[in-house]
Amino acid sequence: MSPTMSLLLRTAGIALLALFASTAVPARAQEKGHASLLHTLFQDHAVLQRDQPLRIWGRTQPGETVSITFAGKRARGRADDAGRWKVELPALKAGGPHTLTASSSGGATQTVNDVLVGDVWLCSGQSNMELPVWRSLDARSEIAGADNKTIRLLTVPQSGSVVPQEKFSAPVQWRTITPDTLRDFSATCFYFARELQKTVDVPMGLISAAWGGAAIQAWMSGEALSATGHYNDELDVLKLYTSDPVAAVERWDGIWSKWWHGRSDVAADDEPWSPIYKPGSDWKNAPRDLGPWERWGVPELSDFNGTVWLRTTVKLTAQQAAQDAVLALGPVDEMDMTWVNGRAVGSTYGWSGRDYRLPSGLLREGENVIAINVLDTYRDGGLTGPASANALRLKDGTSVPLDGTWKYRVMPGPDEPPHAPWQGATGLSTLYNGMIAPLGQYGLRGFLWYQGESNTTEPERYRDLLRGLHSGWRARFGADLPMLIVQLAGYGKALTQPGESDWAALRESQRHVAAEDPRRGLAVTIDIGDRYDLHPPNKQELGRRLARAARHVVYGEKTPPSGPVPLSAKREGNAVVVSFGDVSDRLVAYGAEHPIGFELCGAGQGTCRYANAQIRGKEVVLRASLAAPATRVRYGWADSPVVTLFDGAGLPAGPFEVPIP
Repeated sequence: MSPTMSLLLRTAGIALLALFASTAVPARAQEKGHASLLHTLFQDHAVLQRDQPLRIWGRTQPGETVSITFAGKRARGRADDAGRWKVELPALKAGGPHTLTASSSGGATQTVNDVLVGDVWLCSGQSNMELPVWRSLDARSEIAGADNKTIRLLTVPQSGSVVPQEKFSAPVQWRTITPDTLRDFSATCFYFARELQKTVDVPMGLISAAWGGAAIQAWMSGEALSATGHYNDELDVLKLYTSDPVAAVERWDGIWSKWWHGRSDVAADDEPWSPIYKPGSDWKNAPRDLGPWERWGVPELSDFNGTVWLRTTVKLTAQQAAQDAVLALGPVDEMDMTWVNGRAVGSTYGWSGRDYRLPSGLLREGENVIAINVLDTYRDGGLTGPASANALRLKDGTSVPLDGTWKYRVMPGPDEPPHAPWQGATGLSTLYNGMIAPLGQYGLRGFLWYQGESNTTEPERYRDLLRGLHSGWRARFGADLPMLIVQLAGYGKALTQPGESDWAALRESQRHVAAEDPRRGLAVTIDIGDRYDLHPPNKQELGRRLARAARHVVYGEKTPPSGPVPLSAKREGNAVVVSFGDVSDRLVAYGAEHPIGFELCGAGQGTCRYANAQIRGKEVVLRASLAAPATRVRYGWADSPVVTLFDGAGLPAGPFEVPIP
């Protein structure tokens, strides 16, 4: 897979985004009073977590007392000065349905019916977690046969925020399973719970909080990101953005410019945003109507994913320049950094239009320079709307069209500009603030995490990020809660020679993070990916593997949680022997007498060679011709590797790299 290919994965969920959204229905109204006493999570058909104290909260008038009754248990709490209240009920065993009643000393009462007690799972990540049942295998039959009274579904509305939110951005509803409600719900999450109920016979509450194209940093708390030590400057900018967005954009300009000048192909005076910059011969005229650059008829751009500069000028009268103004841009695909007269005015990630309010005094009489750096990583790119959508809107209500000549310059190479920390799916803490924080401290059994495609350009850093994500979620929901991690499936071009792979390196990070904590599990999916589809549809098998991992990690079964895992590598004469653990029955090779996918490598890049492999009990013996003695073993080391080593339970050995002492 080319470096540019890895860039497009951050936004591969774009085509799915509108399809995946579920329809939210307002929660049931209370019987007396005008304001809901209970937080919106507590409503008809909800599932509460068994075997742990039940935390229940909401809002009422300051100082009022709130009484809660549920399954024969009672508790009382008093609202603080902001009207927030919370109570804790004793732990309950699985069961139901029960009725939850809240009443305030002010006379309001709210009753919630058909509440079950069981295990609640938070399912999160990017588009492969978001992918709905209707996109999975055998979807028509799965949806038509949907009928389970003890699995309940809740989808968190997609929303980013620069500060933690107490409420969801739109109404939510716990739903019972019907063909209509299951159709758009997370396939991975549902198939996991359905499989798990075969051995863990309790109600299951499933909370899906996922966003296609999302980076892991967006799902982490500010505290967790700060603890990594990697994002101090960006977090400072984000904090400033909450109080002074204009100043934050200006400070972000300094970080962005530092990145730009750090490119090896950028000269010291190469600043296209500057009003004194003179475009050279590498700048070309864009079509007058603009639109996606793939449709300009320029061979270089016909299938281009990367960064393009766009630049134009607009003339203003003294009266126009003296007014407050908004720079209005039509849809931009997908991320922009925008300057007016050399000053940064905004940066947005997404496929909608932009409205950037310009600082007072920025515009001037005569020529004004507008420069936009656009990053596209998937399909159409650029100012994709009609040229008429781009204008300066003045305070007096008039609009000055940006109908002059637009020039463009293509920037080759895979380098990706930094994402402004306030951007929704690719910012810092934005999805944690908008989609995780509103869950409060709702009782959970654990987390399912399926993400990583958008972070394949930073596989080593991903280890710290994944650890930080888990620790941050544990800090909110429970200190010992487990996490089940889905390892990235195969996707992309198959190789004919060993090579380097960021995808493989990220899978290795996922493997290491899962292995270092007994309360983490890994679902290996390397054999059920699709070389041609980033969103493999076999979510039923993924659900089975996640349930197996849960039975081991969460419920204490002795069955190995996944397939064979490497324990060690050692030299044996002119061969290398890899020992495996967690093998059910025995090691087997599919499709041939000997397994394929193994490599023996020297210390540096370009030293790996495919190895001849032979199964010997629970070991694999490797031989290959190398210029120097092998120092490490790799297996399945490619974006989309061909692998054939399994165990008697039909589970694959996952990709790995291990040293040879």
